[in-house]
Amino acid sequence: MEDYHWADQVAAKIIKEKGNKKEYIVATGVTPSGTIHIGNFRELITGDFIVKALEKKGKGAIHYHYWDDYDVFRKIPVNMPKQDILQEYLRQALIYVPDVIDGKHKNYPEHNEKEVENILPAVGVTPKFLKQSELYQKCAYAEEIKTALEKINDIKEIANKRRKEDLKEDWLPVSVYCEKCHLEANQITYDGNYTISYECNCGNKDTFDFRKKGLVKLKWRIQWPAWWHLRKVDFESAGKDHFASGGSIDTGREIQKKIYGSEPPLGFGFGWISVKGGKQFSSSGGVIITLKEALEIYEPAIIRWLFAGSRPSAEFAISFDLDVLKIYEDFDKTERIYFENEKVDNIKKKETEKRTYELSMVDIPEKMPLQPSFRHLTTLSQIYNFNIEKVMKEYDVKEDYDKKRLKTRIECAISWLRKYAPDEYKFELQEKVSEEVKKKLHKKEKEALLIIVEKMKEKKYNEKTLFEEFYNVSKELGLEPKDFFRAAYYVLLNKEKGPKLAHFVLLLGDKATRLFEELK
Repeated sequence: MEDYHWADQVAAKIIKEKGNKKEYIVATGVTPSGTIHIGNFRELITGDFIVKALEKKGKGAIHYHYWDDYDVFRKIPVNMPKQDILQEYLRQALIYVPDVIDGKHKNYPEHNEKEVENILPAVGVTPKFLKQSELYQKCAYAEEIKTALEKINDIKEIANKRRKEDLKEDWLPVSVYCEKCHLEANQITYDGNYTISYECNCGNKDTFDFRKKGLVKLKWRIQWPAWWHLRKVDFESAGKDHFASGGSIDTGREIQKKIYGSEPPLGFGFGWISVKGGKQFSSSGGVIITLKEALEIYEPAIIRWLFAGSRPSAEFAISFDLDVLKIYEDFDKTERIYFENEKVDNIKKKETEKRTYELSMVDIPEKMPLQPSFRHLTTLSQIYNFNIEKVMKEYDVKEDYDKKRLKTRIECAISWLRKYAPDEYKFELQEKVSEEVKKKLHKKEKEALLIIVEKMKEKKYNEKTLFEEFYNVSKELGLEPKDFFRAAYYVLLNKEKGPKLAHFVLLLGDKATRLFEELK
């Protein structure tokens, strides 16, 4: 069977190049030095897609996600509170930085980690989490550290090929955290075998066996291939900058082969994510949208669909403007294609859409589910003053799956209206027509609206025929259609513009005609 989706194509390549294994290892990793944003989420969701693609091919697969919480705390993100306190912990390992955000976690990185770990199940991403700090402190990298120290000249040769300036003569592939002040020690000596000595600016010094004390950390360009070797990683992706010629992937792959004697994982560079009309995400720069914030606007399946439907190398924007309406419509179209409710002649497009839908869903419904229009829900939510239960009563919903989706979409529509919707999409239905509005309307405008009331009592209209009636009545009275529409919006909403008028009036029913009749 042909693989149409990129995740299945990658899975096939992994099986071909890594051989027929009982279980494949897929890895992702993030440094929790700041808020984990949705740009970081791309790495996590990509790993999830690859695991699911391997499983579809009948293979076992494990997704490990590691937190690089033993990295040095180099820079304070601008969105973090208590900057003066954080300043005191710069140059220490992240795990020694206290949780200044709410004080509920063991340390600062754990706060950032748990914020993501707690919400990932909502989008169906459930990796096995590992902390590099724990691996180091349990001395899991002892052999890899020894190998790197013994083959330092070979590592320097590999690194220097890709550097403008050669590494210094006294360079070492490791850092050592002082046991007393937790800062990186400034004088380190490898004494051979498993022994390291260090002296720190704080005055502390020690000689120890790094199989017994987890104070030694591999520098990150060496840690990456050491990690691949240690965990026998088959696939790990990263940002496209790492995959640039001469970048950390090139260095890491050569180090793994020549220094550790094992084959590096497959992987690719993925494109950056940005906000529509905004800047690329930057945790340190404070330009952040988190997964939690995205889920306030998009259903979990649509979050997955946005990533599953884009090739990993492609850059794209997460939209929070009017594009949200179209994104919901496009997702619903993909769902209809999956359930054969919408015809697609192109086989490749059809199969790609169906597979994208499979990868998007946390749980695939047994039959075609309810597809409440997001656009329509924004209108209903405002008519009912954001009362979710009243909006739900507008739909005859019996299935639990449909009830859950409807409620989620209403909540997302309300969040979008409150946080991102342009003013022309926001309104408040008037309880009565104010004297101020009555004075604004001309005699012909009032007359036209009262004629519409009478006509609606006489016959049933649909959106198209009512729209045409608006124009007919305006023409008969010598009224400009734009003035008719403006008058109607003033009466209903006390503003010049609003939702599509014919649809809106039909939706309001007696509420609209009652307000128009107040013009008598």
